[in-house]
Amino acid sequence: MKKIEKSPFYGQIGRLVTPIVLQNLLSAAVSSADVIMLNFVGQSAISAVSLASQYASVLFMVFYGLGTGATMLCAQYFGKKDYRAIEVVQGIALRFSVAISALFALLALLVPEGMMSVFTNDAELIALGAGYIRILSVCYLCWGVTEVYLSVLRSVGRVAVGTVLNSVAVGLNVLLNAVFIFGWLGAPKLGVRGVALATSLSRLAELGLCFVVSARSEHIKLKFSAMFVRQKELFSDFLRLSLPALANDVIWGVAFSVYSVILGHLGNDAVAANSLAAVVRNFGTILCFGLASAGGVLLGQKIGEGRLEEARADGRRLLWLTVASCVVGGVLVLTARPFVLRYAGSNFSETALHYLSVMLLINSYYIMGAGVNTTLIAGAFRAGGDSRFGLICDSITMWGYAVPLGFFAAFVLKLPVLWVYFLLCTDEFVKWPWVLRHYASGKWLKNITRDDLFGDAKAQA
Repeated sequence: MKKIEKSPFYGQIGRLVTPIVLQNLLSAAVSSADVIMLNFVGQSAISAVSLASQYASVLFMVFYGLGTGATMLCAQYFGKKDYRAIEVVQGIALRFSVAISALFALLALLVPEGMMSVFTNDAELIALGAGYIRILSVCYLCWGVTEVYLSVLRSVGRVAVGTVLNSVAVGLNVLLNAVFIFGWLGAPKLGVRGVALATSLSRLAELGLCFVVSARSEHIKLKFSAMFVRQKELFSDFLRLSLPALANDVIWGVAFSVYSVILGHLGNDAVAANSLAAVVRNFGTILCFGLASAGGVLLGQKIGEGRLEEARADGRRLLWLTVASCVVGGVLVLTARPFVLRYAGSNFSETALHYLSVMLLINSYYIMGAGVNTTLIAGAFRAGGDSRFGLICDSITMWGYAVPLGFFAAFVLKLPVLWVYFLLCTDEFVKWPWVLRHYASGKWLKNITRDDLFGDAKAQA
């Protein structure tokens, strides 16, 4: 009788996903700490930071897209042990990320009030948010470097490094939040501005630690000189793969910010409820989003090694793991709901509490739609170099369906807040038929590496 071999996939994915989940948990903990501490300042402070943070969310999506483009290439080149190609790809990603972060930082310094007025017409929220954005400009600059470098480290399996660095940044952020919000250790009570200052200082520390890691690394170093290395084939591949991924993530992130614009014009109660519901949802999606990131790295390495059938089988296992993790996430949201409502009761109005209660119920199942789509679009498909599908899919469903529907429901039909929120949360499920069919076709499975990149003069630009 032939012995059935146990797949090594679950052990491999477990080793990758554990530190990624911890890293995502720590990131979510920072957002939670901000909201929890600002609750002692007031509902307006929570609302202002929630709206102002939309720019950070969009910027994070930009860096995530650039990092994903780098990861797609670096994971497959790591499968081939081509470290020089990895270094050049990292330099190309840094060219874009540093330029974009510098632009955001400049806008945050010069026109923060204008940036806030996009999201709300409430004068109090604009004033509070503008002070937050101006200080956060330092954070934007740091992110442009750290996110790309940590993405490259993840692509070669060094996911624990990002977890350690995030742990330090989170611990420092929470401590400094308390110092600057409550005036500990003789510091002034800065409220909303204190949150921004704490975030910026912690990200500066994280960037410094990236240079320490780089100095101790044998192969994957943070070299700004790599930004100026010219390699036509890799630059072409990066643009071809990364730009659709970048555009996809920006389109997705901006659409979510537009959801906040819609809710922001429906009143302070809607904004406050949505901000706290989003924090709880982020905790519920930690495991499934971690699986998407870890699965993308693992599948990319196997595809780069030419093990396409094994990658296809592992893709099926990854999908079922994601479904199970989304069920766990939904149960987590439902379990947390009464505690969250009790916590918010001290400062939220009755209307805001009612909104929050229903929003949490909606998010308990919304996690399944977001988790499956993220694992397939941002994980499996991109591992095989297919970044165009996600761009097309999200462009149509979010900008051709969800955003127009939200504006129509809110400002033409003038539906109640919760009906508008419910309609906005149908976006992920509308994608499912196309996403699942593309996954089943297997067209996303491609080896995108090149041979002999640096073996002759014609390869150099």
